[in-house]
Amino acid sequence: MTQLDLKQHFFHFLQSDPQRLHFAAHSHSCWPDASRAGQLLAWDDAARLIDGKWEHVLGSVLPAAQSHVARQLGLPDPASVVFAPNTHELVKRLLSCFPADRPIRLLTSDSEFHSFARQIARMEEESLVQVTRIPSAPFETFATRFAVAAKAGFDLIFVSQVFFNSGFAVEDIGVLAAAAGDAMLVVDGYHGFMARPVDWSAHAARAFYIAGGYKYAMAGEGACFMHCPPGWGARPRDTGWYAAFGALSGAQDNRTAYAENGWRFMGATFDPSGLYRFNAVQDWLVQQGISVAMIHDHVRALQRKFIAALPKGPLQASQLVVPDSLPHGNFLTFELADAEAVQQRLASAGVVTDHRGQRLRIGFGLYHTAADVEALLGRLQDL
Repeated sequence: MTQLDLKQHFFHFLQSDPQRLHFAAHSHSCWPDASRAGQLLAWDDAARLIDGKWEHVLGSVLPAAQSHVARQLGLPDPASVVFAPNTHELVKRLLSCFPADRPIRLLTSDSEFHSFARQIARMEEESLVQVTRIPSAPFETFATRFAVAAKAGFDLIFVSQVFFNSGFAVEDIGVLAAAAGDAMLVVDGYHGFMARPVDWSAHAARAFYIAGGYKYAMAGEGACFMHCPPGWGARPRDTGWYAAFGALSGAQDNRTAYAENGWRFMGATFDPSGLYRFNAVQDWLVQQGISVAMIHDHVRALQRKFIAALPKGPLQASQLVVPDSLPHGNFLTFELADAEAVQQRLASAGVVTDHRGQRLRIGFGLYHTAADVEALLGRLQDL
């Protein structure tokens, strides 16, 4: 396979520090230059339209972003997609859908990201949720074990598509959906969206999907989204005034009215510049003819080159939390007793990575080439 070389399209980010090797594409991807044009367009539109800005944002910019998400996920209706500044807002609205007179019965994993895990832990302190956590490891049996647990009956099932602390990818979403029963099924796809090809068409009527632009979508903050299957979570208590736009549900019975599509989960006034950047990056990818499958293939080739050539030193293939033979996302995770020290030594050598406890994460992105991997290996050798 011919490797991609798109570094020239990331000029502003990469040239800000030419000696830096940024291998944290799982945490904060570099943005292509197209995103800068999107950011400037957001400012120019605000200056041009002033009072009319929101009619343009909600009538043109946001629908374009919905269409991009729907195209990438294979969704039948772009109107099922709602946006928010961060995933925590979306999680809170989901949690507000359940009755307040008893704890929410929740099934999840022990490896969910903090925006969900911290909120649930706090609610658990006051018995607002009853939580069953299934260990993500051993990875080979996770989907089966999780599906068996789901049959016990829950109100909410929340699980990651790709675990942030290991990179393991759950491919058997259909198995989980079949076992979910009457539970609301929510999949955190932040480490999957734009990193691995995702076809949500088979789950569009059954499962929520949450992700955003900060990581692999290369659009930065402020452009998180959720696909909302019809009929699930019709009237969240955490609701902003934008959710009244197009409201139908409840309009005839003196209750607070809601839209029936994804707008039922809308909040209130937000900074739209993230949507501008998101649209600009998506348009650029279309113009370049770059698909998510191509991005993932590019990254997998770089990962394998890196693993095969690891020098004797702090990182070894045997320390991989998820071996190459198992499905995983666009970052590699190494189990190290001194992960923080290794991360700091790499930082001193001009290499940006990160760690979670005793796990060092190295992320590969569209802006990397084989030469970057060779440079990374060289700096590892120097350590």
